[in-house]
Amino acid sequence: MYSNPADCLYCTNNETLHNLMIQIAELRVSRVFLFKEQTYRGRCLVAYNGHVNDLNELSDDERNAFMADVTQVTRAMQKAFNPEKINYGAYSDKLSHLHFHLAPKYVDGPDYGGTFQMNPGKVYLSDEEYQQLIDAVKANL
Repeated sequence: MYSNPADCLYCTNNETLHNLMIQIAELRVSRVFLFKEQTYRGRCLVAYNGHVNDLNELSDDERNAFMADVTQVTRAMQKAFNPEKINYGAYSDKLSHLHFHLAPKYVDGPDYGGTFQMNPGKVYLSDEEYQQLIDAVKANL
């Protein structure tokens, strides 16, 4: 399924996007966001700047730049939050815009040893708490 860029929350930077996540920074070829739902403390998302559906649509150089951005973010998350593991998710079944969910997992935390939930809807923070997480990621980008 390919969506129209005019209807894409990443391309239009619309209210739906802002209800789900907070932009942290612009990188080489992508933007990094903090997910508002924080069941997985420090969860971020990296969205490619162009409206493409899959990694296989990128040239080698574009793919390498995007994966360098993803790696930069996971390194920042590792330094900021020290999770046991960071899970990667790139589904795009219903939203055809290349993006990676980055969900930190902690040994005694939710779903450790299993697949992270897309939107468990359990943990929301104050503006100050979101800012602390954003500052921690930014300090390590």
